[in-house]
Amino acid sequence: MKLSQLSPNFYRDRVCLNVLGGTKQNAVDIYQAAEGAVVVGLLSKNYPDVASAVEDMQAYAQLIENAISVGLGAGDPRQSAMVNEISRQIQPQHINQVFTGVGPARALVGQDNTVVNGLISPTGQVGMVKISTGPLSSQQADGIVPVATAIAMLKDMGGNSVKYFSMDGLKYRDEYIAVAQACAANDFWLEPTGGIDLQNFEEILSIALDAGVTKIIPHIYSSIIDKASGNTRPEDVATLLAMVKAKLV
Repeated sequence: MKLSQLSPNFYRDRVCLNVLGGTKQNAVDIYQAAEGAVVVGLLSKNYPDVASAVEDMQAYAQLIENAISVGLGAGDPRQSAMVNEISRQIQPQHINQVFTGVGPARALVGQDNTVVNGLISPTGQVGMVKISTGPLSSQQADGIVPVATAIAMLKDMGGNSVKYFSMDGLKYRDEYIAVAQACAANDFWLEPTGGIDLQNFEEILSIALDAGVTKIIPHIYSSIIDKASGNTRPEDVATLLAMVKAKLV
């Protein structure tokens, strides 16, 4: 596989959308609607085992130039090991991981081109984030550290970006601004996640861009999924891309 296919395609080298794929045709439609500036999320928890996930995700990858994001499913730490084993075999462009899963993800994927994020969460304190998002650590008292420390630890483990989850839209606006500023100051990427929709997307994106974050991968999931079919609406993806283009003229 070419190295270019192992890295996501960012619009103007700044923004790549992350949305869920309902079916293989839906993934193709999404990819076209986003003009390639997207990674299509496929969740490990939707598969009974690694083998079936690998087979199906490889079929998706063939259709959309490997623009696959292997997901946990609502940040579920119990999926951490499965995500890593799937990713080792399929070599996706993007891997979602809990904080403690980042090191194993990078080691198992065996190259530096795939983007690996690490999940940190709001705490109610500006400038502080929760890093105890792993299978065991999430069951203990919250591990809360300064966001710059969390970023340095993610870098130590071979991560590329902060997955800030769950934001609940703009509920933690001031905390999100601090995370964006820290990402910019420490040359780290940012993935705002949770409660993002067509109404708040522009402001969430603007905060990250205005802070100077070099690359942003916003996750827009349930709000743009058609409830009847379970598919992400390509027309909504096109709307999101139009908003991105308007910000990056």
